[in-house]
Amino acid sequence: MNALDKSPKPKPDRSLGKVERAWYDALLRRDPSYDGVVYYGISTTGIFCRPVCSARKPKAQNVRYFASAKESMDAGFRPCKICDPLGGHGSHPAAYRELVRTVQAGGGDGERVRDSELRARGLDPDAVRRWCKRRFGMTFQALSRSARLARAFDAIRCGVTVTEAALSSGYESLSGFGEAARTRAGASPREAARTGTIWISRIATPLGPMLAGSFGEALCLLEFADRRALVTEIGDLERLLKAPARPGRVLLHEIVESRLAEYFAGERREFDVPLLTPGTEFQRAVWSALQNIPYGQTVHYGKQAAALGRPRAVRAVARANGQNRISIIVPCHRVIGAGGSLVGYGGGLPRKRALLDLESGQRVLGPSKSLGEGKK
Repeated sequence: MNALDKSPKPKPDRSLGKVERAWYDALLRRDPSYDGVVYYGISTTGIFCRPVCSARKPKAQNVRYFASAKESMDAGFRPCKICDPLGGHGSHPAAYRELVRTVQAGGGDGERVRDSELRARGLDPDAVRRWCKRRFGMTFQALSRSARLARAFDAIRCGVTVTEAALSSGYESLSGFGEAARTRAGASPREAARTGTIWISRIATPLGPMLAGSFGEALCLLEFADRRALVTEIGDLERLLKAPARPGRVLLHEIVESRLAEYFAGERREFDVPLLTPGTEFQRAVWSALQNIPYGQTVHYGKQAAALGRPRAVRAVARANGQNRISIIVPCHRVIGAGGSLVGYGGGLPRKRALLDLESGQRVLGPSKSLGEGKK
């Protein structure tokens, strides 16, 4: 439990409607699941903020709510300098970006950047760890291990012996390298080297940053960066594909980002991106059925189970939906509760509502150049 969880619960403002009260409570909690869903204009200061802003919280009667940064500015509000709603998650300290480049290039003591070196750079190891988890879905040390293993695999593919690859990548022994390869990739170093790499990069969207993962020529991961199960999903992909996950941007990521921009702008209803969905036969059947739900429509779990010929497997279908690793393109957000309630979405129910509103024509979430979400 963090410090915010221990703070006194705010008294609800009875003058607010149900939706506005939820938005205001999210601002008080600094709830990241609402990031990109709603923006807050503060009438007393003339600025607008993101839900996660660390500035002093305003009174409910002084807050206006907007669906985008553009709407906020059109209403006469200027961006907050603390939470940077124009740059948002796209604004990363230069020191952090340089740190990632160092890891990818193999810098540090024996191919490792230790906490002592982070402190020598003037960086807080805990802050670096949290930043890496938001951006890459893994801690900094896990990122370092992944990059180190991937460099060793690349060296083997280029003709270097296993021994040379292990020692040049900072492993102290062949046994340590072999154990790392079997743990992360489920195969020997030479076998794992032949399988390739899962490349992961960040994609900016109006509902917050997402991580895209590709293997070969297909997309195998598309998740919101703050999804709690993200680390587990990346680990599952590494095990199933027998390949290490490594930060890196490839052409397919550019295509996915372009397609998502069209989708959020209300200009795209179908995706033509090649997908890779390793899993059990039942999981793949569930995920395939999800792609048959038409844009702008919803089904409940019971109907989805019946369509699969498994009318009694409602719980199993719901579980497989939750294990889907490719959000939006494999549209698990289109499955709702039997009574029409919003349930079971890993990206958070506010995002699920926003996606359904977009597809029903109630809202356009397309980013504009003013949002400052450039490619990083």
